[in-house]
Amino acid sequence: MILETAGRVLDEHQLCDRCLGRLFARLGRGTNEERGRAIRLVLRMERQAQGDFPVLGGEKCEVCGGIFDELPNMAGICLEKAREIEFSTFWVGSRFPAEVLERERALWEKYGIGTAESIKTEFNRELGKLLSEKLGKEPSSVGDLTFIVNPFGKTVELQIKPVYIYGRYRKLVRGISQTPLKGYRDSVSSIICRPVSREAGGKCVFKGAGREDSDVRMLGNGRPFILEIKNPRRRSLNLKSLVVEINSGGKVEVLDVRFTSGDEARRVLTSSHRKEYLATVFVEEGVSPKEAAIVARMLKGAEIRQRTPRRVKRSRTDKTRIKKVYHAEVRWMDEQRFELRLVTDGGLYIKELISGDEGRTNPSVSGILDKPALCESLDVINILDD
Repeated sequence: MILETAGRVLDEHQLCDRCLGRLFARLGRGTNEERGRAIRLVLRMERQAQGDFPVLGGEKCEVCGGIFDELPNMAGICLEKAREIEFSTFWVGSRFPAEVLERERALWEKYGIGTAESIKTEFNRELGKLLSEKLGKEPSSVGDLTFIVNPFGKTVELQIKPVYIYGRYRKLVRGISQTPLKGYRDSVSSIICRPVSREAGGKCVFKGAGREDSDVRMLGNGRPFILEIKNPRRRSLNLKSLVVEINSGGKVEVLDVRFTSGDEARRVLTSSHRKEYLATVFVEEGVSPKEAAIVARMLKGAEIRQRTPRRVKRSRTDKTRIKKVYHAEVRWMDEQRFELRLVTDGGLYIKELISGDEGRTNPSVSGILDKPALCESLDVINILDD
C-alpha cells in the first residue's frame, strides 16, 4: 500500500525526498529524508523490473520549494539574534505561508494519507537539532527562549520566557504609593523594580498581593509581591545583592526574595489573606477608656457590611461586601485618641470601618460611639498567610 500510494503521488506531483518521506512519517524509524529516499529507490527498482518508466527525482519540490536547504542559514540567523540572551533551554516554532500548508493538506486528502507529518513539525525539529549542536543546549517545549522562524521570509523573532520573582515588602515610611502615582516621587514598585530591571535587562512589572494607601505603612512580615521580568536578557540574577541595594534606601525593605514559577505567582496574587492592623482613632468630641473598650467588644467577631467607599468607587465596583473582624483590642491613649488593633478579612477598608463613611459601613467605630471618629494613622502589622 505504501509503494502503491507513493507511486500514484509521484506520477502526478514532484516531491523531494523529505516531503515524500513525510507522507509516511508515522511508519517505521529514521528521518523523513531517509524514508523518502528509500521509497523512491524501491519504486524505481520495481518499475525497472517491470519495464515501466522510472520514478523521477524531486529536485524542484512543489510542496516545500526546497526550503529545507535554508536550515543552516536560518540556524545562523537564530544564533546571531540570541547572541546576547542568557538561556538554558530553547524551543523552535515557525510561521509557514498558508498556501504551503494548504498544498500539503490537499495532498493528504487527495490520496487518503493518514500517516503524514506537518512540514512545520519537521522543519522545527530539524532546525532544533542544528541549534542544539551549535549551542550545546537541549530543546524543551517550556524553554527559556523560543525562536519563531519565518523560513520563506528569512526572519527570526525571539520569545523570551519571563522570569518570576517572589518576595515580601515592608513599607517603612508614609507618603509612598504602591505603584507610580502622579504627585508622588517614589513608589514601592519603582524602588524595587529599578535595580531588578537594570540587572535583568528587561521590563520589570510589579504585582502586589493587595495594596495599602500611600499614607499607610506596611510592617511586620511584609506584603507578598511578584515581579514579572519581561524579555529578560539575563536570568541568573544575584538576588542577595539586589536585596541589599533595594533595602539601602531605608524606605522599602524586601525579604524572602526568591525565584518562582508563573503558576505559583498566580496563586500568590489570587489568594486571600487575613490582615492585622494597628490604627490610631481620633474622636474630636472625646473618648473615655470605657467607650474605647466597648468598641473592641462590639467589633470582635462582628460581620461588617461595607459598601464600596466613596473615595475609591470610581475605580472599584460599587457593591456591598461582607467581611469579618476576627479580633479587636484597644489601648486608650488620651481624651481624644485610642489605638485599635484588628485582625480582619482581606479587603475590609479600615479607614471606613472607623469613620462609617456616612453609613456605607456598618457597624463602625463612629456608629458604636455615636459620634464622629477618624483614622488618624494606620499601619498593616502583618499579612496572615493560610
